[in-house]
Parts: sequence; structure tokens; C-alpha cells
Amino acid sequence: MNTTKTNVKTSRRRPLFGRMYPKMASAMDEGGMTERRQSLLAGLTGEVIEVGAGHGVNFAHYPAEVTRLVAVEPEPRLRAQAQAAAAKAAIPMEVVPGVAEHLPLADHSVDAVVFCMVLCSLPDVGAALAEARRVLKPDGQIRFLEHVRADTAGLARVQDVLDATIWPRLVGGCHVGRDAEAAIRRAGFHIHRLDRFLFPPSRTPVSFHILGTAVRGGDE
Repeated sequence: MNTTKTNVKTSRRRPLFGRMYPKMASAMDEGGMTERRQSLLAGLTGEVIEVGAGHGVNFAHYPAEVTRLVAVEPEPRLRAQAQAAAAKAAIPMEVVPGVAEHLPLADHSVDAVVFCMVLCSLPDVGAALAEARRVLKPDGQIRFLEHVRADTAGLARVQDVLDATIWPRLVGGCHVGRDAEAAIRRAGFHIHRLDRFLFPPSRTPVSFHILGTAVRGGDE
């Protein structure tokens, strides 16, 4: 099932982010993100790949109907924590090194691809979504929970300044002003469900999020 090409980079070292992110995720969950993670994963079945699984913060929320989870994480420190979390999980899990642009799975082999706070930080979002399309079965789906661009010009400008300066350096490459919805549509997916929400629940440059489900469009 592994189709990793030789000479493909499978790790991206972000030591500062690797130390910070578990604390950030814990604070977010205390503020209400747990319910969003549960909604993200509810109803999944069969074989699933989570792209950029971090330290495994989502693992406890996968339903029992998932028969196998492959969790891809490029940051070594986070990957080690995810492997420890997977050992305690209630469903079969495998945590592997890898990057979103080169997933270590065969064509049309999984029922779902999960992106959770990942598209904002990838060097090549289009390539990552093309890989998701490649590994999905024809009736497969992607689930996504992502930062998005603000809905006013003023806040969008602030996002652009943050993204061009300090924010990606502090938060593992994150770009809060990316339009994840548009990227998903450009990649040939049809969005079946889309929820917009503010988290934290106030209008700041980092508060705009979407949660949803998309399916593959027709292949050319």
C-alpha cells in the first residue's frame, strides 16, 4: 500500500512549533474546540488518513467505525507524541513520517482524508489537495477544519500583514488569511457541508474558521 517515492522528504523540523503546539491545542480545546473536532470526525467509516496529525489531539474523537487510521506527521517531536497517543487509541492507528504533498498511500485507497488546521501551513496547498484526491476512493470524502480569510477588507489586510511578517514564523508556517474554501474547490472537490464560525468568538484576524465535508468531483 505504501507508494512513497525515493528521495521524497518525509520530515519538516519545526522545533519551536513542536514544543508550542500541544499547549496551544490544549488551550483551544478548553475554549470549545473539542466540540468542533468531534463534529469534524463524526460519521467517518473505513480507512482514513489524517494529514498533519500533530501530537494526536484528534485521535480520541475518531468513531469506532473507522477500521484503520494512517496519521501522517512531518515534525519529529510531534510525531513521537502522536505515536504514544496512538498506542492508547481504541481503533487501529499507524503514525508515519510524511508530508501532505507526497502521501505514502496507493491511489484510490482510503475512504476519507482529514485536514485539521493544516492547509493554512502547507508550502503547496494545491499539491496537498491533489494528493488527497489521488488517494481517495471514487466515493471518498475530505473533512476539513481550517483558518480562513476574514470577511471584511480591514481584517483581511491585517491578516495579510501578519502572514507576510511574524505569524508564520511563530506558528509553524500558519497563514491565517488563506482562502481554504476556494483552494478546495479549485482542487476539484464539491463541498457538501460548510459551517463558518469564529474561534475565539470575537472578530479578530485569527478567529475566522470553516468546518466541512467535500467529495471528489468527476475525473478528467
